[in-house]
Amino acid sequence: MSRLDAPADILAPPLLGPQDPPPFTVHNPYGRSPFLLLADHAGQRIPAALGDLGVAPAERDRHIGWDIGIAGTTRALARQLDAFAIEQTYSRLVIDCNRPLVSPTLIPETSDGTAIPGNAGLSRSQRQQRIGAIHAPYHARIATELDRRRDAGMPTLLVMMHSFTPVMNGAARPWHAGVLYHRDARFAQALLQALREEGDLVVGDNQPYAVSSTSDYAVPVHGEARGLVHVELEIRQDLIADAAGQQAWAARLQRIFHALQPTLLAHAAAG
Repeated sequence: MSRLDAPADILAPPLLGPQDPPPFTVHNPYGRSPFLLLADHAGQRIPAALGDLGVAPAERDRHIGWDIGIAGTTRALARQLDAFAIEQTYSRLVIDCNRPLVSPTLIPETSDGTAIPGNAGLSRSQRQQRIGAIHAPYHARIATELDRRRDAGMPTLLVMMHSFTPVMNGAARPWHAGVLYHRDARFAQALLQALREEGDLVVGDNQPYAVSSTSDYAVPVHGEARGLVHVELEIRQDLIADAAGQQAWAARLQRIFHALQPTLLAHAAAG
């Protein structure tokens, strides 16, 4: 009998215990704005049952453990827009909630040169344990809100909030922000133009990452599959590492989103 077929594997206990927080937090649940904000990599908690995954605190505090600064930026923007926002609680080292379930980086064994011993050689049921405890309920809550808004006739402009490290694999990244998209670029092209017109920003067009159906979850599932006007936004982490930077970027985005809202709502109405 293989490890994957072992009866003890099938009966793996629930991952989250009473001392662990829920897998997501909703901010401004009754927000009236058409904008809806997702922060897949906002948190850096690790379930008590997993210890520290064999990763030192300094490593977990790096960009490999979470999207530095994006939680504070998302919360501030939600307040300023009066928008519904949801942030995921657990470190992307436990499970990456912006990855399809078949992705090899859903539960990474290494990240930017750092080994993750607690993720090595997981069985099928151990992987399913993390999916069931964190990935599935987080995305189910998003789906519930999107269903509610659809049924109430409320338009939704979906924004996936992320941040990126200034240096990756020894290479400096020149962008202050990146606008990401896949098949539907309606929101992305409008936002890209607006950010570049600010005059003080270097803005990436599908940089520093590009979205695909095999590497990303939120855009293809919550955006494209529902036909929603959507965009994935990346902000460089050194710009939002402290409260002042987070507030400044939230204010900038609030102003830009407010200006773009009529055009984006027209796109949404056109389908």
